[in-house]
Amino acid sequence: MNSGRTVFSQIMDHLPKHRLHALVEQFRGNYKVTRFSCLDQFYCMVFAQLTYRESLRDIEACLRAQPTKHYHLGIRHRLSRSTLADANEHRDWRIFAGLAQVLIHTAQALHAKDDLGFGVEEAVYAFDSTTIDLCLALFPWARFRKHKAAIKLHTLLDLRGSIPSCILITEGKVHDVNALDMLVLEPGAYYLVDRGYLDFARLNTITQNCAFFVTRTKRNTKYRILKSHPVAQTPHAAGVLTDHTIRLTGVDADETYPQPLRRIKYRDPETSKLYHFLTNSFDLDALTISQLYKARWRVELFFKWIKQHLRIKVFFGTSANAVKTQVWIEVTAYLLVVILRKRLALSIDLYRILQILSVHIFEKVDIGQLLTETEGQNPEAQSCNELTLFDL
Repeated sequence: MNSGRTVFSQIMDHLPKHRLHALVEQFRGNYKVTRFSCLDQFYCMVFAQLTYRESLRDIEACLRAQPTKHYHLGIRHRLSRSTLADANEHRDWRIFAGLAQVLIHTAQALHAKDDLGFGVEEAVYAFDSTTIDLCLALFPWARFRKHKAAIKLHTLLDLRGSIPSCILITEGKVHDVNALDMLVLEPGAYYLVDRGYLDFARLNTITQNCAFFVTRTKRNTKYRILKSHPVAQTPHAAGVLTDHTIRLTGVDADETYPQPLRRIKYRDPETSKLYHFLTNSFDLDALTISQLYKARWRVELFFKWIKQHLRIKVFFGTSANAVKTQVWIEVTAYLLVVILRKRLALSIDLYRILQILSVHIFEKVDIGQLLTETEGQNPEAQSCNELTLFDL
């Protein structure tokens, strides 16, 4: 039982503080700092995330309203908004990016044996990006268009657990396909990308690294059929129309992608929409390839979910360092809740967990008991427009 400790401090039990201290030393985060440490900064930002604070003034007012609770939250010094703003502005964002990577590995290990639902044992990743609009007058370093600023979050989502295994933060004008060059490819893994990433030279890099990709073809893709594979006419394989081995015949095809490819024609039984999939995997059956690409949609739901439930569209600072610091701390807060949910073996979705934590953050109650008791209740039915992605 943890009845003598606040809910917030119990969440922080899942934080590897020794790794955070090592990162602070590596990037000199506490250099010439006497009062408001990187750990205090991190706690304040995670608190803001979990309680849906909207601004620095909001964070300051909320924490100052509970001055006797600071020690129990782990915050050792009095907060002012100018101090937090300076910390976000000047302390290296790579401290929190490194911490997020540590938690990513922890979360992936916890979800390593999760069943994807279509019989694939290898790692499966969905890669895509989302654009976050900014004000050009406040964020001139993130110029996107003539009168607009933006940043992009290029995210590699591990479908086991919906864990963002890699996040690249770039200016909005960076084309999506260029982000493929920054990925560290895992041999044997499957990478699901939409046709905006259809660059055969880059897809060939995936093949050369002994990994697999599944994407969609474009109408102007030129090829010739080398072999037709039989398609099982069974209810299980409903929707698969053709399965061909092809070779590209376009300009410079012999240089960009000289190996054979597999092209699958599939009609969705539910919507009757026709899809043409392209992959370098010849081991999985055609229906599984189609199901893999359909699972790519989870990364789109991930983007919608974080924009709806995390403070990722309202920034507390305007510099590049402050924006990246906030993004990485928000990712870290999300990962802490994912790890907490898995370790406590909870079945309720992440949205409900965040809602419960937000109103009980100062309370001294056992967090396992709090969430387990709530799990057994029957909440009112959510709106049909409510995103419920994380029934993980």
